Amino acid sequence: MTINLTVDLVLLTIRGGELQVLLIRRGIPPYQGMWALPGGFVLDGEDLPEAAARELREETGLDPQAGHLEQLATYGTPGRDPRGRVVTVAYLALLPDLPAPVAGSDAAGAEWRRYDEVADGGLAFDHDRILRDGIERARSKLEYTPLATAFCPAEFTIADLRAVYETVWQTRIDARNFHRKVTGAEGFVEPTGGTVIRDRGRPAQLFRRGPAALLHPPLMRPAE
Repeated sequence: MTINLTVDLVLLTIRGGELQVLLIRRGIPPYQGMWALPGGFVLDGEDLPEAAARELREETGLDPQAGHLEQLATYGTPGRDPRGRVVTVAYLALLPDLPAPVAGSDAAGAEWRRYDEVADGGLAFDHDRILRDGIERARSKLEYTPLATAFCPAEFTIADLRAVYETVWQTRIDARNFHRKVTGAEGFVEPTGGTVIRDRGRPAQLFRRGPAALLHPPLMRPAE
């Protein structure tokens, strides 16, 4: 029995204050015309991260260096792909707001779609499951790592960062309490010395990501 290997990508960003996922409309069988996660077969002699980066460039025109990219999980349920025995390694990418993607040669289109519009299912293959796993990984990692800064530009305000948490967690967060926790977590953010004028003309302090790999103490999601 021949086993083929693919990579699939869960690419998340925040656009217009909404959590969005990058999807491609399949231009070839199987599932021609359906929305799916970007991805494809791993080439001979190609490492998995290389394949993920290549698929990102080929199917969307986006730069794999523009944000955070990590391996999510491996999926190999028999029958998940009608073309035969196919195992896929999924990657999770978190990106700051980017221009509209450009579909590759085997995709009929590529779009940023609101997560709440596609969360109920309807994607090709087992991509609904992979997307759900990617969303939960992102929500969990925001608790104990500085990963939320991957959605932000190089310099951001604490309010910008709070908006990321509120959007990904889909909840409201007390502004003063959040500011205290973020600035109190060692190495999470660092002041740049600059300010920016935002609401009602008040200057807001600018920050950048600090050196911490883990947050101590962590920022826990509000109880549902």
